Amino acid sequence: MSTFLPEQGLWFMIVQSSFLIQVIMLVLLVMSISCWTIIFVKIISYRRFRSLIQDQIENFERASDLAEAMKASRQSAQSPLYVIGLAALKEIQKLEQSQLSSSVKFRIAEDNVRRVLRQGVSSHLKRLSSSLPFLAICANSSLLIGLLGTVWGIMNSFHSIGVQRGATLATVAPGISEALITTAFGLVVAIPATIFYNILWERLNNIQSDLIDFAGSFLNRAQRELPWMEKK
Repeated sequence: MSTFLPEQGLWFMIVQSSFLIQVIMLVLLVMSISCWTIIFVKIISYRRFRSLIQDQIENFERASDLAEAMKASRQSAQSPLYVIGLAALKEIQKLEQSQLSSSVKFRIAEDNVRRVLRQGVSSHLKRLSSSLPFLAICANSSLLIGLLGTVWGIMNSFHSIGVQRGATLATVAPGISEALITTAFGLVVAIPATIFYNILWERLNNIQSDLIDFAGSFLNRAQRELPWMEKK
């Protein structure tokens, strides 16, 4: 606790820093709080989302037909798989009600349904990946912002040397302290942001694989169970 006393340690160095250094540390503090908020929210939401879709995929595979599978998915609150499957079913219904010949329907059905499924998967992934770009920005820029304070502190040290025409520890210490503080703050932001950005992207890739697997299962089941999608 002694490092946070008003007349010594870290708190004293921050208070005695120049205005620019204090602004830089405030920016880094805001970035750090934002990063940790995103990290905790995403970890919890990704875990819940993947657990939900894995249960729904199992229910979908166990269902006897497509109608029962969709009904089982609908029972879950805010089911992402139901939303994706419903959009594909609507496209299938539009094709069934169209005046196109059976051969034309068959030719375009797979591509149309696959495209709708892909759009549904992309929509969920886009929503899940929100805020991750900000985490990447913090990971890449926080260290540079800290280095700005480092450069500014060194400039102040050289300026003090020039004014006093001598280089003593008392002359250069304040500027060096400022430089070290901002560098440390930048590292505190950059390191966890970089680590958890990669962890979260890996988890998002796992979710993407699950959604793609569901889309493939849906398309295969539709082709098996809908007579007009069978090749004549």
